[in-house]
Amino acid sequence: MYNLREAWIKMLGQLPYEQWDGRMYCQETDAAITFLTNKTQGFMAAYTFTLVIEGWLTIVYNGQELTLLPDDLYIYSPGLEVTVLAASENYRGICLLADEHITIESPTVHDLVNIAYAPIVQLHEPKISLPHDDARRMEEKMREIIGYLHSDHIYKTKILQMLYAVFLLDVQNAQANVICQRKVSQRVEEIFFNFIRLLPQHFAEHHDIAFYASALNISSVYLSRVVRQVTGRTVIDYINQHLLMEASYLLRTTSLSITEIADRLHFADTPSFSKFFSRKKGVTPKDYRK
Repeated sequence: MYNLREAWIKMLGQLPYEQWDGRMYCQETDAAITFLTNKTQGFMAAYTFTLVIEGWLTIVYNGQELTLLPDDLYIYSPGLEVTVLAASENYRGICLLADEHITIESPTVHDLVNIAYAPIVQLHEPKISLPHDDARRMEEKMREIIGYLHSDHIYKTKILQMLYAVFLLDVQNAQANVICQRKVSQRVEEIFFNFIRLLPQHFAEHHDIAFYASALNISSVYLSRVVRQVTGRTVIDYINQHLLMEASYLLRTTSLSITEIADRLHFADTPSFSKFFSRKKGVTPKDYRK
């Protein structure tokens, strides 16, 4: 999938500024910029938080149509398919993006993964309708991040990490006010979140449930039960989803041969990969690339 730096170039043609490290970015958005995200959504390995300031935005999230209004905070987690359908001419928002591969190693990753997947766990929409005063405070924090991103402060990286951590705590607090009752126990929820944290790092090499269960010090049967209880899906569904997205990304954006892609994703051979892709996507890898 595109990392944040690659996705930015794909959408806007250039980096926001020369020395940008690709770790995090925050900016004001309008309708034109928002429609550009359709080029990378579903293929972007980044978490995004969009706060609507003015106007409205309609998206399709995981097959569900969703309208975002002023003071709504929308949360996107990597790999979910999202399409921007429509936006009002006066639409304005602020969007904070954090690269998945970099963020996964940071102290804030626990909070981030919990926030991003809470709507899935709690069967809730991936948006929070904030009280107006809370929305303004969140907007102020996002604007402060924008300020430091473009500063030459010698401690910029550390300050941005702290501001990001505070922002995530505010989002968790807002979610807690919306989601009043747990659907599953805290133990089950934590196992699911830990599985989701492992998946982006290992899905290309490990396609089997046993690897993830062993890493979590539980049995394969128990991990399967947890993921099924939380989401109604299987562990293999999640692994296959990541494999399919990465395969689609490599076919679209690289000149790697189909055999090389099969090798990179650790399929037994090229026919096995082609059969997998055709079954999931409805077209052969060769036809998809065309």
